Amino acid sequence: MNNGSSFVANGTPTGRIVTDDALESAANNNAVIMRVGHISKRFNRGTDCRRALCDVSLAVAQGESVAIIGGSGSGKSTLVRILLGLDSADLGTVEYRGQVVHGRRSPGWQLLRQESGLVLQNPFASLDPRWTVARSITEPLFAAGIRDRKAMAVAAESALEQVGLEPAQFMARYPIDLSGGQAQRVAIARAMVTNPALLVADEPMSAIDVVARLQILGSFTALRHARPEMALITVSHDLGVARRLAERIVVLHEGRIVESGPTVAILEHPKHDYTKCLIDAASLE
Repeated sequence: MNNGSSFVANGTPTGRIVTDDALESAANNNAVIMRVGHISKRFNRGTDCRRALCDVSLAVAQGESVAIIGGSGSGKSTLVRILLGLDSADLGTVEYRGQVVHGRRSPGWQLLRQESGLVLQNPFASLDPRWTVARSITEPLFAAGIRDRKAMAVAAESALEQVGLEPAQFMARYPIDLSGGQAQRVAIARAMVTNPALLVADEPMSAIDVVARLQILGSFTALRHARPEMALITVSHDLGVARRLAERIVVLHEGRIVESGPTVAILEHPKHDYTKCLIDAASLE
């Protein structure tokens, strides 16, 4: 971590990078489920070299809910892809349950794939338009080697109920028959059907209207109560989402963690200038 260092944005010195002791204590805790150590990533496009992440370290404990917040271009999506083993870092390590996630043949990657769920920003892009809701939700079970159709149907119905959708009304529908909020809740149900130990939600509310956002927040809250042992990582630029879902906030800016700590402390007493700007901007919306 770069605790105590400063950075310059657009030539103007800004606040100090602030981290909390929770990251270090979590890193030494046996309950840690995901650990990222000193991750750096650059993208080369011809003669242009862009830094996406720089020396990012993060630990998430079992049952913990963490929000990674930051504006567009802060490195959030790149970090998510590296967390899930969908992309590799130039430097640093990713560990899941103490096993290194490095390539699809690594034990850590295989375990992570088995025990994690992912909710993306646009539900319609993640749901096959040719499949019914029932098939979309049960596909992860099929991929996991489950072939008992009755057991799969029961699991799908339970997952729909957890996100507030009536199975009898939705199992036979297709994505075209769903509103944006309903489609996102179906995507959440699909991510939850295998009872993941880790759920990652990447901007899950940004493509959804206000009413549907409240329903989806309610679904996540219900899931947290039903599965208190599940870790949740929410990636968002929306501070309202972070306030509702997360116990801890990590602020990412220009590829660096500039501040982290308990949600209430970060939102009510921000220490870094960039965090203050995010909060001020949110108050104008």
